[in-house]
Amino acid sequence: MEEILREFASHIALATELVCVLCIAIGSVVALTRVILALVRGLASEVSTRQTIFVAYAGWIILALEFALAADIVRTAIAPTWDQIGQLAAIAAIRTALNYFLNKDVEERRETSAFKD
Repeated sequence: MEEILREFASHIALATELVCVLCIAIGSVVALTRVILALVRGLASEVSTRQTIFVAYAGWIILALEFALAADIVRTAIAPTWDQIGQLAAIAAIRTALNYFLNKDVEERRETSAFKD
């Protein structure tokens, strides 16, 4: 039974990692499209344009980090070894820190943008 559950969790983790990759891919395409449009319109040098693009792209990256962390949790949910738990703790700490500081940067840019308006 444990092997069946482990196999199921592996498929769920793989699907979650796929969603993570899709988030990054979609965010990258959207950000690149916005950069190209800003260049064509001559708005690429404006700080507000760059900040808007950054905030939108960061949102996709934050979402991808959440899915990546979820995939790691699912992978180690079924009878983990102490080694796997230690690896998960390290990965979770790194991804959580990245997510925290990226969120903080996004909020600061939103506040700066709102303050200028």
